[in-house]
Amino acid sequence: MREIITLECTECKNRNYTTTKNKKLHSGRVEFKKYCRFCVKHTPHKETK
Repeated sequence: MREIITLECTECKNRNYTTTKNKKLHSGRVEFKKYCRFCVKHTPHKETK
């Protein structure tokens, strides 16, 4: 029941990470604070389609 998702940086809009999530536990879009190598700092990354 896990689905592969892509995470996008909210500042530079680059798609940096792919991960999986359980759709039963997290029905909405997830957001993580991850390191962006293009911004060279930690920024919020949101789930994209």
